[in-house]
Amino acid sequence: MCRAPDRSAAPSPALQRRFEAARALVAEAGARAQRLRPAPGAASVTLKGAQDWLTEADGAVERFLSERLAALFPEDGFQGEEAGRVRAGALRWVADPIDGTSNYAHGGTRWCVSLGLIEDRAALLGVIAAPDLGETFAACRGNGATLNGAPIRAAGTTDPARAIVECGWSPRRPTSEYLALCTRIMGMGAMLRAGGSGALGLAEVAAGRLDGYVERHINLWDVAAALAILHEAGAEVDPFLAAEDVQAGAPILAAAPGIAEALRRAARDEG
Repeated sequence: MCRAPDRSAAPSPALQRRFEAARALVAEAGARAQRLRPAPGAASVTLKGAQDWLTEADGAVERFLSERLAALFPEDGFQGEEAGRVRAGALRWVADPIDGTSNYAHGGTRWCVSLGLIEDRAALLGVIAAPDLGETFAACRGNGATLNGAPIRAAGTTDPARAIVECGWSPRRPTSEYLALCTRIMGMGAMLRAGGSGALGLAEVAAGRLDGYVERHINLWDVAAALAILHEAGAEVDPFLAAEDVQAGAPILAAAPGIAEALRRAARDEG
């Protein structure tokens, strides 16, 4: 699990430089996504799988991020949702060009551009921008986490019956399993929410808006940026990057420290 960050370890100049670049690039990527947004119901919007939406903007935004990062940091690797792992490097940028594409394609506001930097099994920085909401979550290891520049912390909630928890849905797991998970979490007394963007759901745990986020299967590009933000905000997070085959996706659980163990028991059906 991840706990409160060690403030004695400030980011190196090289990491700080990448953080500043990430914030600028994600802001520009978000503006591009807004300009490229199709009309709700447009024929250019397709499905890759069950509720797995794809627009022309997904590819265009990912290419923009990949090309700009290659020019700025040619030694770094890059992996995106659409093109996969296209460059190798000790440091690897992981991008979700549009997370919450179903919302984006239907004219909703709850979508974001997500960009994280990882080294082996450690999340170094993350930036998540939701342009239609006017919000940017950001964190760099040792520097804390922010929302629009203001510091954020995970909630101090200790009573599960006062908690709001988001349960992410994945077509890669049986629907019955998802419904059972929701039932167990409701049995804690928690209120459920589902917002259609895993990256934003996790970021809102970091900001204290949600008390927990659980999903039985989620992809690396959905969480790479959020992991750094959650860590710097003092949330508890099960070790996603330690999964045996993290490239194939893994479960995620992030929570306010005061309800983390109760949520963990419910997620694992331990009563």
